[in-house]
Amino acid sequence: QVQLVESGGGLVQAGGSLRLSCAVSGRTFSSRVMGWFRQAPGKERDFVAAVSWRGDSIYYADAVKGRFTISRDNARNTVYLQMNSLKPEDTAVYYCAARGNYLNGYDQASSYDYWGQGTQVTVPS
Repeated sequence: QVQLVESGGGLVQAGGSLRLSCAVSGRTFSSRVMGWFRQAPGKERDFVAAVSWRGDSIYYADAVKGRFTISRDNARNTVYLQMNSLKPEDTAVYYCAARGNYLNGYDQASSYDYWGQGTQVTVPS
């Protein structure tokens, strides 16, 4: 069984920064592709970023490229999302997700097997 717990969300002014963390239980963390998704009220869950198990393949949604950085620490079973230059349109619940060790379809929420409970990020306009 794999469990994911996000933390680090909150309210931040436009232009500010937040760092989300996702602690993962289970001995297979280091072999999993990890992703971040977000869901705004009334909208679908959208891909934000993904990282391969080694951390050498990283992908971002166009909306966050150059502002967000995904990283992972396999020794700590944790994946991070550093969010800079936040905008009101970044307001959403952010979810951490885990899947098997393959990259095809990394941006498809349906391909992830495990999900955290989500953490709210609010950027007032």
